[in-house]
Amino acid sequence: MIIGAGPTGIGAALRCMDKEGFEDFLILDAASSPGGLACSVLDENGFTWDMGGHVIFSHYKYFDDAMSIITEWNTHQRESWVLCEKTWVPYPFQNNIHRLPKPTQTSCLEGLIEVYKEKYDTKPANFDEYISRQFGKGIVDVFMSPYNFKVWAIPPRLMSTEWVGERVASVDLKRVCRNVVNNTDDLGWGPNATFGFPKSGGTGGIWTTIGSHIPKKNIRLNAKVVKVDTAKKQIVLEGGDTIPYGKILSTMPLDDLLRTCDATASDPACIKIADSLVFSSSHIIGIGLRGSPPAHLKTMCWMYFPDDNTPFYRATVFSNYAAANAPEGCWSLMLEVSESKEHKPVNRETLIEDCIRGCLASTLITPDDIVVSKWHRCLYKGYPTPFVGRNDLLTQAHAVLSKYDILSRGRFGGWKYEVGNQDHSLMQGVEAVDYLLEGTPEVTYPTPDVANAKKDATRVCTLPARIKAQQKN
Repeated sequence: MIIGAGPTGIGAALRCMDKEGFEDFLILDAASSPGGLACSVLDENGFTWDMGGHVIFSHYKYFDDAMSIITEWNTHQRESWVLCEKTWVPYPFQNNIHRLPKPTQTSCLEGLIEVYKEKYDTKPANFDEYISRQFGKGIVDVFMSPYNFKVWAIPPRLMSTEWVGERVASVDLKRVCRNVVNNTDDLGWGPNATFGFPKSGGTGGIWTTIGSHIPKKNIRLNAKVVKVDTAKKQIVLEGGDTIPYGKILSTMPLDDLLRTCDATASDPACIKIADSLVFSSSHIIGIGLRGSPPAHLKTMCWMYFPDDNTPFYRATVFSNYAAANAPEGCWSLMLEVSESKEHKPVNRETLIEDCIRGCLASTLITPDDIVVSKWHRCLYKGYPTPFVGRNDLLTQAHAVLSKYDILSRGRFGGWKYEVGNQDHSLMQGVEAVDYLLEGTPEVTYPTPDVANAKKDATRVCTLPARIKAQQKN
């Protein structure tokens, strides 16, 4: 039984289909189409919106195979920027501080030199300590601290460090100094320096297309799981239908699973874990405009905003990804705003207009631009926060669930942001099936650093070959 038809659930289904003669699996999803948090929406004005800034890049051959089912792709060189103190700085920020105003540039460089001279005998206790040791006071004050608070909606001191890996560019002081002296830009860091995007349908089109190749008897949509009855080994759906199961791969949020599963819902220790898991909500705001992007945005992909004159932390020129993302004669900006009740509340009633004012303040649009579409969606669970103490709680939860033949994986099912990209998520599903059916050890979820080190070429997704054979016949 696979709960959830997002990338992890789809990956699990593909792996089941790889196993010749194996048909005993079923995917359940509460939505009317596959995709989960990677779905896309076509608004009433003809603009396509993703649920955040999703792009396609990969650490896995299996994921590449699966993506080959989509034949119409755009390939982009990432052009990513930070708007800091009214100055556009190429990403990664620390490599390009030469662009900053001289006083800020000096402060950033002095901070880097200070931490370079320090030697630490202990690991950083939290993310705030990590960035202070890595980047120094200047960069922390002007970018790292305000930006990360805007992203996570939680103070960095409450966050752990296990997730950092390839998500945060490290510092090469000699390289930074060379760039400052020579006044040269330094681009191209990171696994998504080149990325793909579908020519039509948005990111969600990938998952609806792949999902359409799963046999209808093996997938059931509009099927919300309201109870996992471990005593009777059956799933209870909203409406009362029951379905027996042998083993479960759940991709629903882990806290929801712990409250839905009868065995854990009656265990105070498990409910305490569920209550302790930290997350932030994500607001996706789409602004559709007439005409074409201004000159300075025509080749940009996405931009980061640490300053407090914008409510959003990231903006994507979404029409640059694919012409079909906007109607003819229009272009689009997709903005992301994070929220948490305790640390960073958001006024939802004024959010769209607040974002438009932020776009004006940051030169993304001008007063003369004509807005033809305003779209907003809130993802109640947007980011699984890597909080201090997270891994210990996850270990405890998984140990209990495994007693009942339940494996919880995926962006929120596993609650590990560091393996929450689409390729990671799909492979969590693939590896979970191999583990549940054959006992093959997982790699991606338990050891993110290993998973990100090189592409796994040991597994082959057989669906593309089967599709070609069907088309030939």
